[in-house]
Amino acid sequence: MNKVGFCIATFLTLALMLAVLELNKNTLWGFALAPVLAAGYVIFFIKVVGPTHWYLRLGAWLLWIGLFIGILFLTWPPTKRVPACEAASPERTEVVSTSFGQVRGVKLQGGVELFAGIPYAKPPVGELRWCEPVDPEPWEGVLEADSFAPMGMQPTNPPIYNSLRQIIGYHDYEIRLDDNYEPPVSEDSLYLNIWRPEGDKKDLPVLFYIHGGSLQTGQPWFGDYSGRGLAARDMIVVNVGYRLGVFGFLAAEELAAESANGTTGNYGLLDQIKALEWVRGNIASFGGDPDCVTIAGESAGSACVSALCTSPLAKGLFRRAIMESSTVASAVPPHSFRTYDEAIKSGRELMERYGCAGPDELRAIPAEKLVNEAYTQHHMTPDGYALTETPYESYKKGVHNEEAALHGCNSGESGPFIIFDGANLKNFERKVREYFKDKADRVLAIYPVTTDREAADAWAEIWGAIFFDHPHYRLTRLETECGVPSYQYFFSRQNGRLGPWHSGEEVYFYGNIPADSKLFDARDRELSDQMMSYFENFIKTGDPNGGALPEWRVNASAEDLMGLGDSTGMIKEKRLELFGILDEMDIPGGPDGTSEH
Repeated sequence: MNKVGFCIATFLTLALMLAVLELNKNTLWGFALAPVLAAGYVIFFIKVVGPTHWYLRLGAWLLWIGLFIGILFLTWPPTKRVPACEAASPERTEVVSTSFGQVRGVKLQGGVELFAGIPYAKPPVGELRWCEPVDPEPWEGVLEADSFAPMGMQPTNPPIYNSLRQIIGYHDYEIRLDDNYEPPVSEDSLYLNIWRPEGDKKDLPVLFYIHGGSLQTGQPWFGDYSGRGLAARDMIVVNVGYRLGVFGFLAAEELAAESANGTTGNYGLLDQIKALEWVRGNIASFGGDPDCVTIAGESAGSACVSALCTSPLAKGLFRRAIMESSTVASAVPPHSFRTYDEAIKSGRELMERYGCAGPDELRAIPAEKLVNEAYTQHHMTPDGYALTETPYESYKKGVHNEEAALHGCNSGESGPFIIFDGANLKNFERKVREYFKDKADRVLAIYPVTTDREAADAWAEIWGAIFFDHPHYRLTRLETECGVPSYQYFFSRQNGRLGPWHSGEEVYFYGNIPADSKLFDARDRELSDQMMSYFENFIKTGDPNGGALPEWRVNASAEDLMGLGDSTGMIKEKRLELFGILDEMDIPGGPDGTSEH
């Protein structure tokens, strides 16, 4: 290799090393050591190896790579709580008193205050693992609510995986010098975050948000659904953490026997109810109106909202409900839900896998080992306490907690879930027949495909309808039967980022499109303002209409949707024939862990 080629190869290898360090969020020491290592390699190569045998040159290069791998692990990002404010020394809020102690938050730009990491229950660890949540211990002094608490215990990936997902999935990535760390995960995760407007304001409407993640993953501070945007419009926003996976949804007869309420399998749902009780008793201290609470969620969070709408324990804790891209209101929900017998059977099998005779032995197993059972334990169940029956059965009896509902889906819901399992002209008919069986001919008649592109688009629409759109269609009819105003939307706006894929609407509804982002244009910002205004009106009054907004009609016929895309206005549901077929079917589950964000 000549000198020019050697220099180019060395430079490109160093650039790749620095990129890996950045994507993996390694400490700044890694960025300092990598160039030093490169310089040492160059000197060693020139002075020692020189133009000798090729295998010595290869050995020198492999030594360099080996030393870099050592640097990668030596400077691995530490675990650190995410700060509530990016400023190095943020201005503090006034002290607020709660039932359990005083808290002080931080001030954000735009006239918004944030109180992060407030405990609403005692850490569910040790003997409290798989128990109903209990009140937190009161604290002395002032709790500095300036950083987000750990996210619920969940499987994690190396930081580089998350960075690449941000680049490939969201098409945006920001190189920064202050994010060289990993957020913590912990069983000790029962905390909430409160965004509120500055100033001495009272009786503000409250939005209580539940994050998604298949009931397996997620955290209550992600930027797309940050409460900052809505708080700037004189609302209080509360985002809550809850137990996930095996820690939140394991069911066992022995655990039910331990419980004074005979409950098991819905610990994550009970956490959300406990947080709602905390809001009921404390939100007035932050300027909120405890009698004007709207619960909201996306994906698995939305599934939880639809469950809370029929939970006897949640009655009186909220007035309205917002559900984005999921419900468990179907007769047989396609995801996030299972029968009690199925839940008990799964819990028994788990204890057998770990050789445990009872709950105490299972509690002795480290969380880091059990966390990998998230995939097998992420379903709510009718336990007779949090849910006395399926939500569908409750609605059919006229039992519900919400006085109005706003809900809907996106045009590209299936996008992230069928990336590696899409359809083409060759396999489209097989896929349809495998799912619809004796009704497949009717579905194939609705979707007569002749090209690979048509097959891919048709299967994407069918898949999204099965797991997302059709459950919302069912919910609308149940709400209508109960006399509940149901406002349904269909989000279809393309952009340079996530577009109308699963969760793509959130950054619009919650007003968090970055001001300087080139991935969104003027129409995106106009649409976001409209969607926020619909939210604001609904949260305050139960009706999204007001001002100069296009009229959003109640979906009494289950055919009238608010179209949120290149234009804003009412549209007709176009998939009624497919929905009619799905109505006839018992949907037996669906792919565990693949139908949620």
